[in-house]
Amino acid sequence: MADIGLWGLAVMGQNFALNIASKGFNISVTNRSDPKVQDTVERAKREKLDAKLKGYTDKKEFINSLKKPRAVIILVKAGQPVDDTITALAALMDEGDMIIDGGNEWYQNTERRAAAMEEKKILYMGMGVSGGEEGARFGPSLMPGGSKEGYERVQHILRAAAAKTADGTICCEYLGKGGAGNYVKMIHNGIEYGDMQLIAEAYDI
Repeated sequence: MADIGLWGLAVMGQNFALNIASKGFNISVTNRSDPKVQDTVERAKREKLDAKLKGYTDKKEFINSLKKPRAVIILVKAGQPVDDTITALAALMDEGDMIIDGGNEWYQNTERRAAAMEEKKILYMGMGVSGGEEGARFGPSLMPGGSKEGYERVQHILRAAAAKTADGTICCEYLGKGGAGNYVKMIHNGIEYGDMQLIAEAYDI
């Protein structure tokens, strides 16, 4: 049985799944469209991670491959695709299972979704992920928020996959309830883009 699942195998999702597998955890993956599942499985074979990463095109088989209580990271486009994915997942999950949204989502949407999942007794986290393609594969900065109980359940996986600084600091820490993780990622992005604008204007001068 897999330690964790991941739904959404575009650039960030595929690389983050391989990262988790490379840290010794069993991970099941799926995607809305089937070809990306096969692409990820083939890449896992090339990177000699196929013993740790298993791909599923059938969503019920994907859910049934996970240890209970289940935890699934979703990395899909923000907005309606997230709602659609949550609806599909929630229909297959049991009480006590957990969804972790790792996309760039507006924090108020995260709080709305967390409240909706609470009614179904499904735990919900919003988690900022920073570092791009290379970071996702070899160690991103992770900004988890939402269910503290849920975070404690998966923190050993997240912290193993996260970036580490030269002094050993792990770039993953629980940031608070509700949409706190996504809120911090929003501020992070604002600072990053401000720095980029400053550099661009300096070169222009």
